[in-house]
Amino acid sequence: MKKIAVLTGAGISAESGLQTFRDADGLWEGHNVMEVASPEGWEANRDLVLHFYNKRRKQLLSVQPNDAHKALVRLEEKFDVTIITQNVDDLHERAGSSKIIHLHGELLKARSSVDKNDIKEWKKDICVGDLCTRKSQLRPHIVWFGEAVPLLDEAASVVAKADYVLIIGTSMQVYPAAGLIDFAADQAKLFFIDPRPNVQSSSNLKVIAENATLGVPTVVDQLLGSN
Repeated sequence: MKKIAVLTGAGISAESGLQTFRDADGLWEGHNVMEVASPEGWEANRDLVLHFYNKRRKQLLSVQPNDAHKALVRLEEKFDVTIITQNVDDLHERAGSSKIIHLHGELLKARSSVDKNDIKEWKKDICVGDLCTRKSQLRPHIVWFGEAVPLLDEAASVVAKADYVLIIGTSMQVYPAAGLIDFAADQAKLFFIDPRPNVQSSSNLKVIAENATLGVPTVVDQLLGSN
């Protein structure tokens, strides 16, 4: 069975109504990124960080997977598919995809501040005073700026073995995730689906200048029809 690696970013979830929280000026809802998405920000103001992610969690629970998420599930009929997402939502899971690597963590999980392996499913607010089994404050299970991306090597291995690589709703210009494309095999066929693509089609790269909900079903139909 041929393998497909799917790299997804904020663009695919935005079409479900999930707002991206990085403003045009680079601020995250009026906050410097380091205030709400860094270990230093966490130590300086835990109430602020928890409030920020609690709002994100509530918003996530109010939206649903879209046609792009659902179309990717159909690929599993004929391919070995792994989703590698920069998104922290669970929309791929809810759509029905079976293998998902979350590079930047998961919003519907909480983890210990002292033990990164102590992770809990968590759909309600995280509050100051919510503790892990070692009596340390729970924090969002999010990879913050300045922290290592623990699943990066696993993701790179998936891309290296893929016959096809789909890049959806991401510019692939933010590292370290952007470096994953460099692991694609020379013979792999790449599809770049984005309404404002920053690359051009070539012999092994096909650019689909469409939103995910239009472009992804088109590519999925093509791949299923050719296999």
